[in-house]
Amino acid sequence: MDTGVAIFPTHDAIAPADVARLAEERGHESLFFPEHTHIPASRQSPWPGGRELPRKYAHTFDLFVAVTAAVAATTRLRVGSGICLVVERDPITTAKEVASVDYLSGGRFEFGVGAGWNREEMANHGTDPRQRMAVMRERVEAMKEIWASDEASFAGEYVKFERIWSWPKPAQRPHPPVLVGGDGPGVLDRVLAFGDAWFPNHAPDGILERAAELRSRADRPVDLMVMGVPADARTLEAYASAGFRRALHWLPSAPRGPVERALDRYETAIAELYGA
Repeated sequence: MDTGVAIFPTHDAIAPADVARLAEERGHESLFFPEHTHIPASRQSPWPGGRELPRKYAHTFDLFVAVTAAVAATTRLRVGSGICLVVERDPITTAKEVASVDYLSGGRFEFGVGAGWNREEMANHGTDPRQRMAVMRERVEAMKEIWASDEASFAGEYVKFERIWSWPKPAQRPHPPVLVGGDGPGVLDRVLAFGDAWFPNHAPDGILERAAELRSRADRPVDLMVMGVPADARTLEAYASAGFRRALHWLPSAPRGPVERALDRYETAIAELYGA
């Protein structure tokens, strides 16, 4: 099982390029960044992680700026979105950004996608929260058409365009891996409909059983990846035994010292897993 890390890339923490170099130098396979364009001050939508929303949510760099800095500072590290809130993005522009970073990195981009949890945030971008799952599917499918076709058209309920040209195409063909985030009741259907992998957050219950269900339902190869694993060898072993290909550990949005100490703890658990 490959190991990687994820971090909210904030302006007062270690720079995206620096954390990318650290991850690559220390032998990790991947680095992922989340996305929030803003946080509505009303704070009506409850944060799934608890009562108080961490400060970092409103202080992140733009996702694709952070990704570009990370791939420019490394040569082997896979860098991805964990996750890109496609319901808040124009699909033609996002297709261009994904293709550009994948092309310039030599095919090292991983496209994690999701609908998000903050209803006011998506509404500020013009998306009806009640329709967000259908919007996400259409936008991903429209982007795939742009990446695959020299002259692309798409006619959906939420996305419509006729005969467009858009280059470069991604280095990875037909497109970078689409990793479907989330763990809601319909997520496995979405993975099977338009994803190359399921990419849930770590949870104590249910993920391994649902992973087995996904494998039993799939009529094609579907990868399993998990975000937010603790620095714990037994947890890592459970995911590895269940066939997960990648496990990510959250790093603190902090200066270099705390980030390195978090990496030390994570790598100790990895070494314990493999008996090093």
